[in-house]
Amino acid sequence: MSQKKRILLIEDEEDIAALVKLQAELSGYKLHVEVDGINGFRAIEREKPDLVVLDLMLPGLNGYDLCRKIKATPDLRNIPIIILSAKSEELDVLLGLELGADDYVAKPFSPKILISRIRAVLRRGKENEKNAKVVTFGEFTLEVDRYILRKNEKTIALTLSEFGILKRLLFNRGKVLTRNQLLDDIHNDDAFVVDRNIDVHVAALRRKLGPNFDWIDTVRGVGYRFKVSLNETEEDDQDREEEDAEAELASIS
Repeated sequence: MSQKKRILLIEDEEDIAALVKLQAELSGYKLHVEVDGINGFRAIEREKPDLVVLDLMLPGLNGYDLCRKIKATPDLRNIPIIILSAKSEELDVLLGLELGADDYVAKPFSPKILISRIRAVLRRGKENEKNAKVVTFGEFTLEVDRYILRKNEKTIALTLSEFGILKRLLFNRGKVLTRNQLLDDIHNDDAFVVDRNIDVHVAALRRKLGPNFDWIDTVRGVGYRFKVSLNETEEDDQDREEEDAEAELASIS
């Protein structure tokens, strides 16, 4: 029998903590609760849980600072983090993702949906493809070491930046990546290094990969997300068309 995954919830609202703990245990997880940021970090150091669910408005050490501290600690930085917060403005979400959170769930929330998000993040960790040499998705095959992308048997020529962005999105399936996070994958073979250039590269990728390439979602105002599967509902078709049109203008201006 496999060992239960250990989740640390750092949440100072007792009723929310009890609700999440009940749903987690019903779903087969072992969940421990801390109520402030300082003791939460100590628990992470001590227990090294499989995943952390983190409120932002915490006594002692707020969630943003705690997230930053986790990601700055070498033996903790690979622990996935889901932020669970009433702070749901675009800037709050952006900051949480920029600091390294794997997902962001706004309050009020459904405990079942939170567990689904936890399951998805843990599954991504289990299926970590960062050391894979060949990755497939749909009709496509990405040969990581050789910088080759194929659709069936046809090779698709990509710039280094396009390849880097595609690889980064693919290896973070289901996770929203901000434009600033994707800037790391822009190479010097491309003229401009600003966040809106990500839109140009993604638009170019979509053109090269074909009109029916629906793996990459545009998350309006935030960035991009590679779907876990094509069965997911496309929510941002209009956003995608608008941003691709803007990127097309940017690329020729």
